[in-house]
Amino acid sequence: MIMAEVKEYYKAAEDKMSQAVSHLDDSLAHIRAGKANVRILDPIRVDYYGSMTPLSGVATITTPDARTIAIQPWEKKLIGEIERAIMNSEIGITPENNGEIIRLCIPPLTEDRRKTLVKQARAEGEDAKVSVRNARRDAIDGLKKEIKNGLSEDVEKDAESEVQKIHDRYIKKVDELLAAKEKEIMTV
Repeated sequence: MIMAEVKEYYKAAEDKMSQAVSHLDDSLAHIRAGKANVRILDPIRVDYYGSMTPLSGVATITTPDARTIAIQPWEKKLIGEIERAIMNSEIGITPENNGEIIRLCIPPLTEDRRKTLVKQARAEGEDAKVSVRNARRDAIDGLKKEIKNGLSEDVEKDAESEVQKIHDRYIKKVDELLAAKEKEIMTV
């Protein structure tokens, strides 16, 4: 019975840590790194018959080359609406419309802009690490309270070291994601 309770703490901590890493991955995907990435368009919504629909729900989005995103609406009359949504978004790229396809040309990043984006990525990474550490702390605090409920101190210490191993694994994942994103941003 006692080991089942301890494993619940492992699972809860690992779930929280996994969510932190997933959130970081998502956040980093929305940082524009100088090359075409369709995920920068994820936050854009288009008015489609009265409901706000994700851009991917009304058009085909492709990257024909490393610096271009092509958006082909499923209905031609949506071109103006999509163009307006992109202009009003925080992407900062002016769409080019030829009547059938909207193209977004991703400009090369300046050195200053690259450094700013790396700082932004590191801040996101630090937030993720804080979330992972908080999950570890919550699990360890819970395990210490279980001592009062009859959990032996040896079992608690072993469980604490297991939580630490889980923590270390997720911190390593955060560092790997950050390193990959920094490399992507700094690659000219």
